[in-house]
Amino acid sequence: MYIPHFNLITDKKEAISFMQRYSFATIVTSVNGLPEATHLPFLVKEENDKLFLLSHFAKANPQSAQIIDNTSLVIFTEPHAYISPKHYEKEENVPTWNYIAIHAYGKAVIIEEEDKKAELLKHTIESYDTGYLQQWEKLSDHYKSKMMKGIVAFEIEVTDLQAKKKLSQNKSEIERENIINSLSKSTDSNEREIAAYMNKSKH
Repeated sequence: MYIPHFNLITDKKEAISFMQRYSFATIVTSVNGLPEATHLPFLVKEENDKLFLLSHFAKANPQSAQIIDNTSLVIFTEPHAYISPKHYEKEENVPTWNYIAIHAYGKAVIIEEEDKKAELLKHTIESYDTGYLQQWEKLSDHYKSKMMKGIVAFEIEVTDLQAKKKLSQNKSEIERENIINSLSKSTDSNEREIAAYMNKSKH
């Protein structure tokens, strides 16, 4: 990913926090020069200073076979906002877009053991829908086993993390304040979130 030096996120914890907040991500693989992508919920965890991404495909998804022995790219991105030239002090300016994006690269390892698959599903439910966990645990082992046979669970150890926040860092303080004030009043939640990230990045 192209990252000018002033847009680089150097704080790993900041990048991980963003990935955990916007954890519905896109996994991209390439076979014979043809890229393929699937949108999946991910668990993002750090252990012994290593970063891991866990998720699962539907078994019928052909991409589930492509991740074996190939490098995968997982893209985390969510809030974004159009930035109008009206916020700038000089007339000679063009529109742009503010956003945050994290690209995580690594090779996937398939989780074969049923108990580890079950643990992954339990942690996924805990992360996204704690209210459903009690219902899930009451389901029969036969039903859960049948469900797990229909998925391909995997874990990626991240070997390359590229993190970018494009939040008008190269603009003047007045221009940034103009953008923050405008976006924070927007009815669009994306724009308000970008304003909040811009505000946070000042400190």
